[in-house]
Amino acid sequence: MIRQHCRSADCSHRNGLYIYVLASEFLPKEESIEQKRSQKLQSLRDVCEEHSIAMAGGGDELKLLGMWASPFALRAKLALSFKGLSYDYVEEDFKNKSDLLLSSNPVHKKVPVLIHNGKPICESQVIVQYIDEVFPDAGVTLLPADPHDRAVACFWAAYIDEKLFSAWILVFRSKTEEEKAEAVKQTFAVVEKLEGALSECSKGKPFFGGDTVGYVDVVLGGFVAWVHAIEEVFGLNQFDAAKTPLLAAWLERFDELDAVKEVMPDIGRLVELAKMRQAQAAAAAAAVAAAAAGEAN
Repeated sequence: MIRQHCRSADCSHRNGLYIYVLASEFLPKEESIEQKRSQKLQSLRDVCEEHSIAMAGGGDELKLLGMWASPFALRAKLALSFKGLSYDYVEEDFKNKSDLLLSSNPVHKKVPVLIHNGKPICESQVIVQYIDEVFPDAGVTLLPADPHDRAVACFWAAYIDEKLFSAWILVFRSKTEEEKAEAVKQTFAVVEKLEGALSECSKGKPFFGGDTVGYVDVVLGGFVAWVHAIEEVFGLNQFDAAKTPLLAAWLERFDELDAVKEVMPDIGRLVELAKMRQAQAAAAAAAVAAAAAGEAN
């Protein structure tokens, strides 16, 4: 009897299992619910894990060391702004440089310095390239994808720093009207070259980068605030619509971009700084001339 009972139970078990298998084919909703629950639990685990990583300092932590009037620091700010990236900004005092700046850029000891997850990146053009390469999906793409176009953009970016900035230095340091006239002449020669560069790079579109700002736009854009300040201090309209219409139109468009307005320094404050430095340079030159005259007597 016991044996028959066992067989009967075994048969009932097999029949029940068979019915369950058949029924399960008609219960996809129950399986879907379980899958959804599992997916939600996994998503929650992923969120918690990401939060833990961020809390441990493993996220993208960006810090920029700069100085409000520096066109090179502005260049880094522009790149971050066009990318829509959040960062902590640290204003540096050139007369009392922070230990963080000195340790982050021990070679040049100058701004800007971008610190990404504790690792410093120095030099403004290098910083812009780094930001674009490390955050390719954020905001606008700055560097051209085509290798030749990228090489051309890097050439003009280097030209801006080597030629335009050096011409400005001559304008600021001019002691005589003759020296100033020569510096202005050099400045206009550089700007004319940049007019041609804009025509070449833009291919008839609004920016060096085409329809949107690109690498050269950001590099030149770092100087835009000083372009306005120099015009007010020295009466030097570098992007004159009569001489360089493309650059004049570019300047107006660039000024109106929201990403630019967010980080652009106050022009009036720059003008005050330029006049102060100009007065200091004049006083120093007068002191040197007086000392030389005293020695001659």
